[in-house]
Amino acid sequence: MRGRVLLSILAATLIAACHATTTATPTLVERIPAGDWPAYGRTVAGDRFSPLTQIDRANVARLQQVCTYVLPDVAALQTGPIVVDGTMYFTTDTISYAIDGATCQEKWRVSRHAQRAAVHRGFAWLDGRLFRGTVDGHVVALSPADGRTIWDQTLDVSGPGITYPMAPIAADGLVFIGNAGGDNAGVTGHVFALDAGDGHLVWRFDVVPASGPARNTWENTRIPLSGGAFWTSFTYDVATHVLYVPAGNPAPDFDIALRRGDNLYSNSVIALDGKTGRILAYNQLVKHDAHDWDVDAPPTLVTTRDGKRIIASANKDAFLSILDRSTISRDHAVEASALPPVIPLRSQTQVATRLNENVPLSRDTLTRFCPGITGGVEWNGAAYSPITNLLYVGAVDRCISVRLRKDTVAVPTTGRQWMGEDQGGRVIDPPDSSRGWITAVDAESGRARWKLPVAKPILAGVTPTAGGLVFTADLGGHVYAFDAESGRVLWETDTGQSIGGGVVAYLAGGRELIGIASGMRSATWPGGSQQSRIVVYGLR
Repeated sequence: MRGRVLLSILAATLIAACHATTTATPTLVERIPAGDWPAYGRTVAGDRFSPLTQIDRANVARLQQVCTYVLPDVAALQTGPIVVDGTMYFTTDTISYAIDGATCQEKWRVSRHAQRAAVHRGFAWLDGRLFRGTVDGHVVALSPADGRTIWDQTLDVSGPGITYPMAPIAADGLVFIGNAGGDNAGVTGHVFALDAGDGHLVWRFDVVPASGPARNTWENTRIPLSGGAFWTSFTYDVATHVLYVPAGNPAPDFDIALRRGDNLYSNSVIALDGKTGRILAYNQLVKHDAHDWDVDAPPTLVTTRDGKRIIASANKDAFLSILDRSTISRDHAVEASALPPVIPLRSQTQVATRLNENVPLSRDTLTRFCPGITGGVEWNGAAYSPITNLLYVGAVDRCISVRLRKDTVAVPTTGRQWMGEDQGGRVIDPPDSSRGWITAVDAESGRARWKLPVAKPILAGVTPTAGGLVFTADLGGHVYAFDAESGRVLWETDTGQSIGGGVVAYLAGGRELIGIASGMRSATWPGGSQQSRIVVYGLR
C-alpha cells in the first residue's frame, strides 16, 4: 500500500510538472510535501490544489467516513484546517487544536480567554511553528508538539469593533496578518508583518493612508474614515516576494453619499513588497460601493498553462476577476505624490446572480439587490488545477432589501456597526430561499467551462485534486466530489451539519484522506443540527 501511495504521489508531481510552463508554478516553488496541507489555501499562493491521486474518478464513489472529532463547544466553525506530517491543526476563536489526521484522536488543545465571541479561520505554518491571531489583537506562535506558546505579540491596532479572524500566512521568515472590523465606525484596515522568530513588528501598511493621493480620495472629512479591513487570508508569491491582500468595503456600507470619492484602497486587491510593506500596485475592483461588496476572498496566484501570471479574485460582487500580475515588481519605484500603477484587469466572469446592481438605494423605500451582504463569494476564494487549467469557485445566491437612513448626521460610537440603513431598513432574504453555485472557469480566457447549481450556498473551501476531482460542501451539510473536467457529481454524502469551513486533501496513515470542518453555528446562516466537528473521509 505504501509503495502504491508513493507512486501515486510521484505520478501527480510529474503530471503537474508537465502542465507547468514555468518554475513559478506555486506548488513547485514552495516545495510542499504532496501529502501536506500547510496553509489556508494549501500553498501561500492560495491555489488549493492537491497533487494526490489515490482518490480518483474511478474510485471516489467508495469514499466513506473514517473518523470524527467532536469539538467540546459549538463554534462558528469556519476554520481552514492545515495538515503537516499527518497531524491536523485547526482553530476556533478561543481554542487551538491538534488531532491525528488518520484517526481523529486529540493530541492537544489549548484555550485562550476571549471577552467576545468571534469567528476564526485557522493557523499559518512555517519552520516548525504554528501562528494565529486572537480576538483581542495578539498574534501568537505555538509549538506543534504540545501547543505551548513560543511568543505572544500585541498588535498596535485593537479596541472596540476590531478582531483578527483571518488565518495568517507565513513565508520568507515573516508572518502576515490584518485586522477585521471594516463595517464599524472609525475602524480601518492594517496589514502587519511580524518576524516569525520572535514576533517583533517588521512593517505595517495602512489601507487608508494618513496623507497622500489615496487619502485624498476620501472627500468627505465630516465622518470618521471607516473600512478597508480584512477578514480572510492573504496570498504570497514566493518567487517575487510580493504579498497580495484583499481589502474590504468602505463604511457606512450602503450610504455612499456620506463618503464621496474612490475611498482608496478599500475594495482593492493590493500588491505589497513583502520585505518592506511598500505598495507596488492595486486594482479597486468594486468602485463607489453601495452594496457591501467586499473584495474579500484570498487572491489566488496562478501561472497558467501558457505561462500567464494571473491573480484570480472571486468576491462578494459575484464576479471572478482575473488580473495580470506580470508587470508587478519590487524594483519599480512608486512616487509618493502619485497613486501606484493599476493591476490590469483581463476578464470578469459572473459566478452568482446579480440583480438591480445599478439601481440607486433610496431613503424612502426598500430596494432589493443581489448579491446581498451574505451573497456572492464569501471567505473562501477561487481554486486552481494545473491539470485542467481551470479555476473553480463556490458562490451564494442570497439577496437583500435596503432602505437608507434619513438622518445622515448621527454617527455611531467608534467600533459600532455602521451600515447606513434605516431602522428596519435591512431585510435579508430567508435562508431557505438561498442556493449555491460551483463554476469552472478557463484561467486564460475567463470563459465558464461549466456551472452547476446546488441546493444550498457554498461557503466552504473548494479543492481540486490530481485525481481529476473537485471537492466542496454546501451549507445544507452535503459534501460533493465533482468531475473536474465536466462538473458531473461523482460522489455525495450528507453530514447533517452546515458546512462553512475548510475542505482539505492530505496524506495520513498511509492513505489519502479528505477532511471537512463541519457544524457552523451562525445566526446569519442557520442550517442543520449543529455539533461542531472535523469529519474525515477515505476509501473503504
